[in-house]
Amino acid sequence: MEEVKASMAGSVWKIVANQGDSVEEGQDIVILESMKMEIPIPAEAAGTVKELKVAEGDFVNEGDIIAIVE
Repeated sequence: MEEVKASMAGSVWKIVANQGDSVEEGQDIVILESMKMEIPIPAEAAGTVKELKVAEGDFVNEGDIIAIVE
């Protein structure tokens, strides 16, 4: 099980992979927006998105868990 965490504080601009989706290592899970920049947050390992901990528009801090990939 891998916890995908926010690399910086920002708003969840777009969810790219939904619960139940298969993802490859390096594939984007969500895209954050911070200081008018888009920051993709990728999976660090291949697997299935078991749970999304955020919704579009949510604010996250650095280190917050975004998703669980198994």
